[in-house]
Amino acid sequence: MSTPASVNVAVIYYSSTGTVHALAKEIADSAERAGAEVRLRRATELAPRAAIESNPAWAAHADATADIPEATGDDMIWADAVIFGSPTRYGNVTSQLKQFIDTLGGLWQQGKLADKVYSGFTASATTHGGQESTLLALYNTIHHFGGILVAPGYTDPSKFVDGNPYGTSHVGGPETPIDDNARTAARVQAERVVRFTRAIKRGLAA
Repeated sequence: MSTPASVNVAVIYYSSTGTVHALAKEIADSAERAGAEVRLRRATELAPRAAIESNPAWAAHADATADIPEATGDDMIWADAVIFGSPTRYGNVTSQLKQFIDTLGGLWQQGKLADKVYSGFTASATTHGGQESTLLALYNTIHHFGGILVAPGYTDPSKFVDGNPYGTSHVGGPETPIDDNARTAARVQAERVVRFTRAIKRGLAA
């Protein structure tokens, strides 16, 4: 019996008040349970401290997660799969995550972002707050990387409950903790990413 291929998964996200952080933790934990080695990394904060302090939930979350390492290009090189997370910002990813992606130009030119599996997750304050467009905008980047997009689709009965084939998502702010539907979606997505990454690694090595 062949030994399952080892899989390195980087979960790289930005979260201001904690919702996307909670989703990132669920996805990272689920990927670990699926047998992957996982790095949980946050995008560097760009907002001035005064802006952060103006929102108590933002300030509290920034302080609570200060020990989580910031994402670097080395995390991208190490990873076989990258799962990006960002809240919606006017239907797009946050400037913090975009800034991290924009620093990867050198790795892109060297072809070091290609042939990896990519997926994404998001959150918004309202039901129609731009979740789909945020993930689709993120996935446009994956095409430029030469990455392999593994979205959850409607590949599990639970996806007909949460209803988002593009990626794990949650509606609500810091006063609305992620629910069981979001936790299940995180598990389904993480397991799918690990499964396909393992299969692709095995196939490329054959």
